[in-house]
Amino acid sequence: MELRHLRYALTLSEHAHFGRAAAALGIRQPPLSQQIKALETELGVRLFDRTGHGVRPTAAGEAFLARARQVLDHLDLAVRDAADAGRGETGSLAIGFLGTALAAVLPEVLTAFRTRRPQVRLELRELPSARQIEALLDGSLDIGVICGPPPASTRRRLSTLPLGRETLVAAVPSGHPLTGAASVPVRALDGEPLILSSRQAEPAAADVALAVCRAAGVEPRIAHEAHNLHTLLGLVACGLGIGIGPAGMRRFRHVGVTLLPLEPAAAGLEFHLAHRFGPVPSALGAFLRTVRQVHRD
Repeated sequence: MELRHLRYALTLSEHAHFGRAAAALGIRQPPLSQQIKALETELGVRLFDRTGHGVRPTAAGEAFLARARQVLDHLDLAVRDAADAGRGETGSLAIGFLGTALAAVLPEVLTAFRTRRPQVRLELRELPSARQIEALLDGSLDIGVICGPPPASTRRRLSTLPLGRETLVAAVPSGHPLTGAASVPVRALDGEPLILSSRQAEPAAADVALAVCRAAGVEPRIAHEAHNLHTLLGLVACGLGIGIGPAGMRRFRHVGVTLLPLEPAAAGLEFHLAHRFGPVPSALGAFLRTVRQVHRD
């Protein structure tokens, strides 16, 4: 039995006449009659009653035709689904991100992508950069928005796309003498308890903050390390020290914390979009094109 046999039987049922069905199929009547007969022989039942005015399905024929329609309908769906997936219009993407990326980089990209590919399911996970890199390498993430380029040991396995740079700012607790200043001289941090991003979670962010201090001749006195920016701001609000982090922290507006630019202005943090090297699935390719388009705009 082949798919054409199902189409022949359904067309014959629709037209109730061998001659008209053959014309609709674009074949001659004798081959159609032979194929229907062969199908009935294979099934061991009569599918159609022949009458002087045409044909009509038997009870067995009605049961067979109902399932045949489902088979062909599912085949059409399979063809459409495959085409949609090939164009990146369906599927799923697991996306890792940092809190600052959700406030700055991702909203525009996600809005544009959801407009262009509404059937692609997005699974968003807030993770520090180090965890994102692990998840990218083990395949549990498709894309990651990370701080700084990935470690040298992973660069042959990950491809990256620069997303932008954010300057560093100081997060000063309420009541601190520096709160009323227009900016915070890096030298003024000498001897101050500092709250930085955890080197384990965000090595690039920690390294940049340390480098800024040391370039000004300040040896940092690290009081606490935070695994995310919300924690960093919370520790500052508790009066446990001055925090150093990306300017994107301004979007979080934490009570009890004043964010001030550093003087001199620091080089800042680079943000990258990372994914595994190798064949790019269609949905991922569509996402990368959206990122590049939003970046250009």
